[in-house]
Amino acid sequence: ATDIYRLKDAPAGPTLVARTPYNKEGFAKRSRPTDLERFLKAGYNLIIQDVRGRYASEGTFIPHAYETTDGIDCFEWITRQAWSNGVIGTFGGSYVGGTQWLPARENPTALKAMIPEVTFSDMYEGNTHPGGVKVLHDLRWTAASILPDAIQRRKKAGETVPATHELPDVSTVLDVLPLASHPMIQEYTPFYKEWLNHPTAGAYWDSISPNAGYSHITAPAMNISGWYDIFIWGTLQNYRGMKDSGAGNGRFQKLIIGPWAHGNFSGTFPERDFGKHASSEAIDLDGIKLRWYDRWLKGQQNGIDTEDPVLLFVMGINQWRTEKDWPLPDTKYTEYYLHSNGAANTLGGNGSLSLTKPMNEPADTYIYDPMNPVPTIGGQVILPGENTWGPRDQQRVELRKDVLVYTTPTLSDSVEVTGNISLRLFISSDAPDTDFAAKLVDVFPDGRAIILTNGILRARYRNGFEQAELMQKGEVYELNINLLATSNVFLPGHKIRLEVSSSNFPQFARNSNTGGNVVEESAAQYRKATNVIHHSAAYPSRLTLPIIKR
Repeated sequence: ATDIYRLKDAPAGPTLVARTPYNKEGFAKRSRPTDLERFLKAGYNLIIQDVRGRYASEGTFIPHAYETTDGIDCFEWITRQAWSNGVIGTFGGSYVGGTQWLPARENPTALKAMIPEVTFSDMYEGNTHPGGVKVLHDLRWTAASILPDAIQRRKKAGETVPATHELPDVSTVLDVLPLASHPMIQEYTPFYKEWLNHPTAGAYWDSISPNAGYSHITAPAMNISGWYDIFIWGTLQNYRGMKDSGAGNGRFQKLIIGPWAHGNFSGTFPERDFGKHASSEAIDLDGIKLRWYDRWLKGQQNGIDTEDPVLLFVMGINQWRTEKDWPLPDTKYTEYYLHSNGAANTLGGNGSLSLTKPMNEPADTYIYDPMNPVPTIGGQVILPGENTWGPRDQQRVELRKDVLVYTTPTLSDSVEVTGNISLRLFISSDAPDTDFAAKLVDVFPDGRAIILTNGILRARYRNGFEQAELMQKGEVYELNINLLATSNVFLPGHKIRLEVSSSNFPQFARNSNTGGNVVEESAAQYRKATNVIHHSAAYPSRLTLPIIKR
């Protein structure tokens, strides 16, 4: 089912396409602040299409499964229309970014440019299982965005939907154990059970992952995301992957990252405001998009392909800045080592972070109870209630005994951190499997501890995501945790802080600590784990920060 927007009596021209699971009716209104009328008046046709099995389109909705072939069919249909000149660009965010990347892997002739926003790359590590741990934002998405239409379609087909099958409260779906055993998920969204049945990386996920086809893509892409977006890593991976492996014009990539979240491009959050220049309107993001389309769909030599390809908002100093590439060419990766006297637990502990390598120091120990997990508060999330996205104060979390806190002394000079962030931990546990989660935090002079970015790793996947390797009790293992990326200047008077724990719920599903199939285990099977972080000369646990000095 497709809506066509075009200027009356206009000559045949290029077409911009968005294929959506979110209902084509009212799509233009929901796309604000993007002004689709501006693109119409600039000489573009607009196509808004409900994907297979959603709203006005017939068929069965299986996320991503048909978007490659259906997208190609859509492009071919457009090229046969009298109002089309055979040139196509694509637009839209989140899932609608995926409906751009997936058909692009087949290099359709008509596709000449893309603008995917806040979208994924690797469907396994970059979306459903970062660090091998099941995220729950897609379960929230399933309950909040997919269930309503699925139920309405049943009713329209004449089926009786019991009152007990009406829409559940999203929080009850996230809390239930075994994971995704809520009857609504079981009854109306069988695809989610299929996702859970593939807990490791491999061919299943590659079939619906943009990064599996970079070398075949010739359409240049403008990649747009936010530092607090759930898909920030996917956006960065798409930019870098296409620069390295794209074909033809596909190597022309642009990257724009603002102080934004998955659905908030204002730069304003309840606990942090990044200033009047932080919003997408302030930089005229629509105007930048229009120049991109004009260059690649109309052939205008407007210079956008010769400008610096990267536009970043640097938090802390709250300024936009152009760059030659990502990661920044002048990045100095610097190691900050974990220290303590064996009691880094809580904000009041003796954990510290410094450039000095550790010597003989006692390890830090805590008990992870999956029935009392560390709560998600802000960050790269899209969850209900207090788990709202963005820059949130972590002080409440830091009062917990199962959170280790490592902090630098108060900074006398500014420290800019812009780039990819990683954490190397030496750990041991009395459990055959457990998780290790971490957050990078900017500590303000008044004590506010504002999250910048975070990551997690399931210990069984420490040597790769395609096979599980359980641990032996008490043995020390090395973990490398991806903390995604950020751009922030830690100002004088601030501190750099690292938090380490074993949970971040409900951003990530809890680990049962049994080494078994977490998806199928009930709450009664979950057990506590005693986890240890080692930091010594033999086991120098450390945070690697991308430092920029100019």
